Amino acid sequence: VQLVESGGGLVQPGGSLTLSCIASGFTFSNYRMAWYIQVVGKALALFAAITSDGGRTNYGDSVKRRFTISRDNSNDPVYLHMRSLNVEDPAVYYCNFRPYAEATWGPGTRVTVSS
Repeated sequence: VQLVESGGGLVQPGGSLTLSCIASGFTFSNYRMAWYIQVVGKALALFAAITSDGGRTNYGDSVKRRFTISRDNSNDPVYLHMRSLNVEDPAVYYCNFRPYAEATWGPGTRVTVSS
């Protein structure tokens, strides 16, 4: 099982980014997936999740109406479309199952917000 995130980078406040997570080694369409963030000094936190068929999503309060999680079950990626990024959003972003599996954490992708 492998999950590899990409798409992070430096963005100005108010800007947008789309993160991708490529999954392999398992039947992707059978599993709920989620995006998690790791901020220095804080616990890992789930903030966006999607059901196995993509029919339902839910979000943490801090990202509702700004972030959108989606998936493509024909090609195995999970996406995170982020807009209106602000100074509270910088972190390393990870995708994983929901609930997460400790052994499947990928390298994450870092998002930096700065003018």
